Amino acid sequence: MLNRRAALATMATTASLALALTACGQNSSGGSKEDKGSAKGGTIGIAMPTKSSERWIADGNNVVKNLKAKGYKTKLVFGEDDPDTQVSQIENLITQGVKGLIVAAIDNKSLNNVLQEAADAHIPVIAYDRLILGSKNVDYYASFDNTKVGELQASYIVDKLGLKNGKGPFNIELFAGSNDDNNTKYFFGGAMSVLKPYIDSKKLVVRSGQTALNQVTTLRWDGATAQKRMDDILTSSYKSQRVDAVLSPYDGISIGVLSSLKSDGYGSKSKPLPVITGQDAELASVKSIIAGEQTQTVYKDTRKLAEVASTMVDDVLNGKKPQVNDTKTYDNGSKVVPAYLLQPVSVDKSNYEDVLVKGGYYTDSQLK
Repeated sequence: MLNRRAALATMATTASLALALTACGQNSSGGSKEDKGSAKGGTIGIAMPTKSSERWIADGNNVVKNLKAKGYKTKLVFGEDDPDTQVSQIENLITQGVKGLIVAAIDNKSLNNVLQEAADAHIPVIAYDRLILGSKNVDYYASFDNTKVGELQASYIVDKLGLKNGKGPFNIELFAGSNDDNNTKYFFGGAMSVLKPYIDSKKLVVRSGQTALNQVTTLRWDGATAQKRMDDILTSSYKSQRVDAVLSPYDGISIGVLSSLKSDGYGSKSKPLPVITGQDAELASVKSIIAGEQTQTVYKDTRKLAEVASTMVDDVLNGKKPQVNDTKTYDNGSKVVPAYLLQPVSVDKSNYEDVLVKGGYYTDSQLK
């Protein structure tokens, strides 16, 4: 359980965000949150990608909590990283008569037909964290500033290696997320905007030669897939050299990379672990950071994301215009989807206590 101070801080943050979103989301006729009409008491369908990541379990539970607080019933499903399963689950939710859908897509191009079914049934769709591509039937998008995530990861590597002070050259290897997740190109693009000048000047050397996005993606963000690729890179490109940094876009990938490196003898005084980034502040990775293995992660407060998405669907169902802060970036191929983007935070051993513990995301006892 959260201690009293952390709990009060969390409640205050959530309440403040809810008030801000509500105020900005009122319609022109001056409607208020009291004007629930027939929407109140209805069921919202929530489709999350998988239970294999603690992050998605937490997201699903937080969305449920926020919607119930707004007076809705919920149906939460997990697609277990199978696009066909997710499509079938959403079809079932539509058949069951849900009033709205919040969807974190597994395959961002696989949902066109089922979202047309949702549109035909007048069911609004909120894309959650991952933009759904190729469909005009996506009403809003709730996520984080995905380009900023990559920039934070890359900037951390630059600072940790001292590249701005002229140090180098250093060896780096690059990993990206799943090629069927639209966020992947934003994460990688943000990172490369920072790293490419150092690669071009040979201060950073990618010994594997794998620098293009299609060479470094990791299907389904899978740690075992990342581990195998890192094994192959070490075998082919690092017989007498050492890796100084690894750009990893996600904590699960970071854990896989770490396993590969440790199997190759990294982690000793003579062969220290490289700088390794990550994302999502998953418990195992935060513990790894505290233990001096993974170096950094990008924290995204998914409690706030759940509140944004829940408020969006509530506003749409009650004739209000949801608050957005980006109406230009997220073109899904059929339309520019209006979005609300939250800001990510870089976390390492120096600030995890202030950001994660004092912020109420974890307790000290969870991190022991």
